[in-house]
Amino acid sequence: MTTIPHATTLYGPVGEDLILVEDLIESTKRVELPLLNRMLDHALAAKGKRLRPALVLLSGTFGDYNLNRLVPLGACIELLHTASLIHDDVVDGSVSRRGRPTANAIFDNALTVLLGDYVFANAAEMVTRTGSLEVTRLFAMTLMKMTSGELDQDAAAWDIGKDIQNYLRRIGGKTAALFTTATEGGAVLAGCSEAEVDALRSYGYAIGMAFQIVDDILDYTGDEALMGKPLGSDLREGNVTLPALFHLERYPKDNPVNRYFRARRLREERLQEALAAIRESGVIESSLDMAKEYVRRAEDAVRILPDSDGKDTLMTIGRYVLDRDV
Repeated sequence: MTTIPHATTLYGPVGEDLILVEDLIESTKRVELPLLNRMLDHALAAKGKRLRPALVLLSGTFGDYNLNRLVPLGACIELLHTASLIHDDVVDGSVSRRGRPTANAIFDNALTVLLGDYVFANAAEMVTRTGSLEVTRLFAMTLMKMTSGELDQDAAAWDIGKDIQNYLRRIGGKTAALFTTATEGGAVLAGCSEAEVDALRSYGYAIGMAFQIVDDILDYTGDEALMGKPLGSDLREGNVTLPALFHLERYPKDNPVNRYFRARRLREERLQEALAAIRESGVIESSLDMAKEYVRRAEDAVRILPDSDGKDTLMTIGRYVLDRDV
């Protein structure tokens, strides 16, 4: 049986049950085609913190905690997340993620696209095991939102004309939609009241927004060894995230981000100037303040829920999202 480091500590009452999600994900590797088996083994090897499936189970604790329905949704959510990363790496031409080679760095792009499709199909099959048409529809809507968010990001590449509202809308689809589905779907499967479903939906959205903002902050301030990629990767790819947007807004004249985007020579030097300016200007703190505001909204949303270990754990997760270093 697979284990997840720190799951019991971080996820409280559902930590041990999360292993059932892990085992279900592992079962998807059992295929007869040797090449596909190798590709799945590589794609699913990096387990991470499994935050999204943990949110499914935690949301289920506020109603009928039926693992026969909740575990497949948790696995579905994680497989959908993994499939989206596989496709993102192909689109971005990424050769590493979290210090490991990407699938497209090992196999060719065409095979990797098909791998992502296969993992998407597994996620779709998993969601049908919940027996809920409402949750299946939620899965489909989430996939559309995630795809739209990714398309919006790619369309906005190298465009410094986009504003903070556009960024928030983009990450609302690209990242927060999946967190929302985790908490809302778990609550629906548990038969929670409408007010409880609304509260958990709001919590998932706000936590997802905070998670992505912190992710974007770490691209400027994180530890490269822990993150497995060079700092400033977003700007290298033309992706203008919240810290850069704050900097462009506050210093519109002769901005180093703008100079980097326009540079035809000395591009690495211009990039390092932009990164240093962003780190030294106070916009990192402003970005973190926005993440804290989303965590506050998440915590406020679930205050109506009955006191329980599950509720306490949701509050703890908010602090983890803000304090994480990878």
